[in-house]
Amino acid sequence: MGIETVRQFFAEHAPDVNIEELETSTATVQLAADAHGVAPGQIAKTLAFKVGDKPLLIVASGDARIDNRKIRDTFGGKAKMLDAETVMELTSHPVGGVCPFGLATDLPVYCDESLHAYDEVLPAAGSPTSAVRLSPKRLAELVNAKWVDVCKLPEKVE
Repeated sequence: MGIETVRQFFAEHAPDVNIEELETSTATVQLAADAHGVAPGQIAKTLAFKVGDKPLLIVASGDARIDNRKIRDTFGGKAKMLDAETVMELTSHPVGGVCPFGLATDLPVYCDESLHAYDEVLPAAGSPTSAVRLSPKRLAELVNAKWVDVCKLPEKVE
């Protein structure tokens, strides 16, 4: 479960990717950004939703926010965030460590366009103290993700 399924995933699909394990929690975007020394936007957060009766994962830039209208337009219905217990059942990862790698069930994964702002992003790796570093393109390729535009970025204050 959790980080072990992620280790197995990378051993099989991308042995060159190193899982970074820290002593401190990276369960929130800000904690992860501080711990890894990157901008909050580089943290690739994985969000679990259900649209109708279909669960799915969306990987987005850490500073992006889900846009409900874009979700409805893209997926044809209202998205409901899944509770922690359901997320654990579907992914095998605890909240704070949810990622699109080594999943317990075959879930569709979508990468939001917001990730393209960075050359390198850091998704969690199955636990609240782990992450991997890779390009958004490689992330999407490894999990067969489709690219979508379902987020809005924070307003830049000049």
